[in-house]
Amino acid sequence: MYDAFSKDYDRFVNWENRLAYEMPFIERALHEADARRVIDVACGTGRHAIELARRGYEVVGADLSAPMIERARENAATAGVKARFLVAGFGELAEKLTPSQEPSGPFDAVLCLGNSLPHVLGAGELIETLADFAAILRPDGLLLIQNRNFDALLARREQRPESAEGRWMEPQSHREGQTEWLFLRFYDFEPDGTLTFNLVTLRREGTGAWSRRVTSTRLWPLRREELTAAMGQAGFGAIVCYGDMAGSSFVPASSPNLVVTARRTT
Repeated sequence: MYDAFSKDYDRFVNWENRLAYEMPFIERALHEADARRVIDVACGTGRHAIELARRGYEVVGADLSAPMIERARENAATAGVKARFLVAGFGELAEKLTPSQEPSGPFDAVLCLGNSLPHVLGAGELIETLADFAAILRPDGLLLIQNRNFDALLARREQRPESAEGRWMEPQSHREGQTEWLFLRFYDFEPDGTLTFNLVTLRREGTGAWSRRVTSTRLWPLRREELTAAMGQAGFGAIVCYGDMAGSSFVPASSPNLVVTARRTT
């Protein structure tokens, strides 16, 4: 899915607005952890990593999608900042970030943003992924995760299973000259409790006919209790939950996000 979406991802996200909203919270968390060396896992096209590098952090970005990493490197070159990017998925970071590649030692902070962690589809794999995060962090290093608030989504689904509420997300649009894009996202609720995340990309030139591309991937709708329990098992403590990337309190029934900060304790 993300290989196919790599060319349009920066059209899908309004990065100027998103970074202006999210960076104050991210920098506060990094400051409280005395963090200068940061890795952004599932970094996509690298926009968070590039902004952190622009602000003076030493940054690495990692993503399973090679085309996403290629775009991230292009974006960093265009921005004129120094950030390293590598192809690496969940569970293989410690293996690929060897001491010879990382002479400065472990990272001060791991970021996992943009609802990326729910691509892990089982409890065992989740523990392995979180343990992999811990393995590349220094003691007392920061882990910051941003997921969608699936507690609210699943509660609404359980109360009104016939309703489409929560299944569809807000459409996104983008225009460059005479070319226009529309991005539509929706979930299918699967019998095994997972979700199929569907992305419809519509494109047209001028007033011509729309072309259409549909891609899909599977997600595990992680609830707060599932995630925080797994974090504890993987060696994290001082776990705090927020409801958005502005640092609001987490309200299970209504918060848009589940944002979690924690420190490596072992």
